[in-house]
Amino acid sequence: MGEYTVWVYAICRDEAPFVPPWMASMGEADGIAVLDTGSRDTTAEDLAALGARVTKEVISPWRFDAARSRSLELVPEEADICVCTDLDEVFRPGWRQALEAAWAPDVKQLRYPYIWSFNPDGTPGSQFWQEKVHSRRGWTWAGAVHECLKWQGEGEPRRGWAPGALLEHHPDPRKSRGQYLPLLEVAAAEAPEDDRLAHYLGREYFFYGRWADCVGELTRHLALPRAVWADERAASMDYLARACAALGREEEARGWFLQAMAQAPHLREPLVDLASFLMERGEWDGVVWLCRRALALTQRPRSYLCRADAWGWAPHDLLSLGLFYTGRRREALEEAERAAALAPWDPRLRDNVSVIRARLEG
Repeated sequence: MGEYTVWVYAICRDEAPFVPPWMASMGEADGIAVLDTGSRDTTAEDLAALGARVTKEVISPWRFDAARSRSLELVPEEADICVCTDLDEVFRPGWRQALEAAWAPDVKQLRYPYIWSFNPDGTPGSQFWQEKVHSRRGWTWAGAVHECLKWQGEGEPRRGWAPGALLEHHPDPRKSRGQYLPLLEVAAAEAPEDDRLAHYLGREYFFYGRWADCVGELTRHLALPRAVWADERAASMDYLARACAALGREEEARGWFLQAMAQAPHLREPLVDLASFLMERGEWDGVVWLCRRALALTQRPRSYLCRADAWGWAPHDLLSLGLFYTGRRREALEEAERAAALAPWDPRLRDNVSVIRARLEG
């Protein structure tokens, strides 16, 4: 079919509605291997009927890395390129050609664009580079959850880029993520020096509103010797700021926001979040300054840490409020219109435009 042998592999459980679009998308591969870890619906049967090589096994105790590594074992040894996806992900057509164009005999891993979420109007939301395409040998999966590929071969693996292989994520919003926190606690305990897992665990505590645990774990993350990636450090500082604010420790919150801004001055997120913090306190001049600084950043990094709101409507929305409450209503209207155009699904933003326009005309 192509210059290289390409196999897709995946894990699944109770995902029958995703089978037809996933199999259609992955059909450019030479083969598809799936590990079904205990479906009670027709997932396994539907996959097999459409041509996938399905193996049923229960992974106990459940760990994502054990399941991923076992699914990789199902891929034939002669495969050149292994493509790991989930059933709620689909490639846009032409992905195989894009991967093969970027591959070479000495390449061990490829990065490719990934749309993790979509806005309500169907436009891309969060986007970053994924890296789950790799050679058949030399890799294993590590981490009970938020698992990642670990190279076990000799030397440093050569990596390439495949910008034409675009993968989209279309998750089931009803699916629980309740297992993530306990598995993250296990993973972090197993690898206490792993900065990535420390960040993820602290972030998960934030999502659960466990503010004190969030502060403790993210402070630990920042102290780890391997925690050197500026973007992730800034994100930890940003979460720390918001957790401290929730605890009523406002001066600490301000300090963490400022540190986040200094750590990664190329990111909008700390600027936008501090602007939101100041908005809640009526510090409108600060809101205006921060939002204008955020909007001056026009090169969006392709990192999973970049949020769609910060690189879309949010700074315009906050700026319009800051301008309105400092008496600059015509400018406020312009920014409100920009925010509404970037998020046409949000009635609050449309209402803001109407309110500001009425005040100007009244």
